[in-house]
Amino acid sequence: MAKTMKKTDVVLIGVGWSGGILAAELTKQGYNVVGLEKGKERKTADYFMGHDELRQVSRFEMAHNLSKETITFRNNEKMRALPMRQYGSFVLGDGLGGSGNLWNGQTFRFLPYDFQIKTLTEKRYGKDKIPKGMTLQDWGITYDEIEPYYDKFEQMAGISGEENPLAGKRSNPYPTKPMLAPQSVEIFKEAAKKLGYHPYMIPSANLSENYTNPDGVSRAACQYCGFCEKFGCEYGAKADPVVTVIPTAKETGKFEVRTHSNVVEILHEGNKATGVRYIDTQTGEEFIQPAEVVAVTSFVLNNTRLLLTSKMGKPYDPKTGRGVIGKNYAYQTFGAAALGFFDEKQFNLYAGAGALGASIDDYNGDNFDHTNLNFLHGGSMSILQLGNRPIESNPTLPGTKTWGKEFKEGSLKYTNRMISIGSQGASMPYQHHYLDLDPTYKDQYGTPLLRMTFDFEEQDRELVKYMGPIAEGIMKEMGASKVIAYNQIGSYDISRYQSTHNTGGVIMGKDPETSALNSYLQMWDFENVFVPGASAFPHNSGYNPTTTVGALSYRAAEGIDKYLKNGGSLV
Repeated sequence: MAKTMKKTDVVLIGVGWSGGILAAELTKQGYNVVGLEKGKERKTADYFMGHDELRQVSRFEMAHNLSKETITFRNNEKMRALPMRQYGSFVLGDGLGGSGNLWNGQTFRFLPYDFQIKTLTEKRYGKDKIPKGMTLQDWGITYDEIEPYYDKFEQMAGISGEENPLAGKRSNPYPTKPMLAPQSVEIFKEAAKKLGYHPYMIPSANLSENYTNPDGVSRAACQYCGFCEKFGCEYGAKADPVVTVIPTAKETGKFEVRTHSNVVEILHEGNKATGVRYIDTQTGEEFIQPAEVVAVTSFVLNNTRLLLTSKMGKPYDPKTGRGVIGKNYAYQTFGAAALGFFDEKQFNLYAGAGALGASIDDYNGDNFDHTNLNFLHGGSMSILQLGNRPIESNPTLPGTKTWGKEFKEGSLKYTNRMISIGSQGASMPYQHHYLDLDPTYKDQYGTPLLRMTFDFEEQDRELVKYMGPIAEGIMKEMGASKVIAYNQIGSYDISRYQSTHNTGGVIMGKDPETSALNSYLQMWDFENVFVPGASAFPHNSGYNPTTTVGALSYRAAEGIDKYLKNGGSLV
């Protein structure tokens, strides 16, 4: 029999970026918050001398254990969905801080076009520009409305950056100066300028200088060690929940974190949640945590699954296009890229950081004319110097043997002479891309796994085909001796790593018929349930999603505060 705990003001299901931001903001307002995290405790000391590429990159030590809980996947409804048994296309974080511990730190804002994408597309090109089956919709919030929350996230995280000339207006400059640009980035910027583009340093959560944020949290500058993605930062230079918002919340004395606590059900009566049921993963004991507000703050896929298994909101039906939970799953469109092999010039590629690089947005969003193009939106084009690591980084020319003397000689020659640039393209939603419960496979508790149905479309192939020559042109202008260009993609392959940028499933909007959440990330159907995070995105832009996740979380915290004070809908 489940043990019932003392009622709290707010219970969080997951303590990553969204949960950490809600915890910090709400406890500062005097509310009692309980954070339930199914993984273990994490702190900066855990990462000291932790540059073990084999453990962290090859064996995914900081990732969620797929043998206990996973998803099933298929490209289309004619295929049988099978469980994802090993990591490939994306990696799910585990423990306090979640995927916020593993991220690189690239902190782009979405474009004003993104938030009103359907309206602005139809206004410029007409309704026929949106292809049949593409379930494009506005977000229910404008860039101007979300901008103050972007600023709040950037000030908290200490984002290092410079003005993007093609982005939306800013209320404040970045709190810290741009990162130091290595030679590879400098020649990219020079080449892009010569070609008439508008390069800028990527906004970075890897601090360019020592910084103290508005909450009084002080962190040290980045050491350019190159161990960011899939690693926790031993210096605390990379903004993550464990070194920013979680300590702020704990300092109030009103935030209790319970690790090894796996929420399996949201309890509800009528149009209100009453609390959650969770299991201690170490002892197997069951608990009920009553709360005035339930905030679903775990990863995209779990947010959707938990609402479906808890029978909250109308499940999405791909045949009719009706329903909202599971709708508009989107990913990211990669494939347009260019590799440059330099016979004369050498670079120090082993120094780097997760967000060290430069980008152009001349072909992102609607910054260019799509009248005669067979795709919508676009993508950022970037160079990154993440810091090459010896197991992953052995570049050779195509056609070189992958073992033996020839491989060793080629790898040694190009280890500091090969750089790449590539596009991170937007992912548009389709009626047949969705998340639902698998009818066959279950987890260790007997609960259905989440099933993903997704594939790349002609939209994605046309986007990659268009962006590939742009990457090639920049690389040639950079002076590479040999350029290998890519401008094609096939079907989506979940077994090959691309990015952890999953979005959608519990989307926001203005209409309860087509969205699950209002602009405060409050469920239309359950007034005291809030679901911030990338699951709220109606589509994915040509950027990393984390900054928008942070901004929406600050917006949700404000909504919860208003709800607890006044009750009811916040529309």
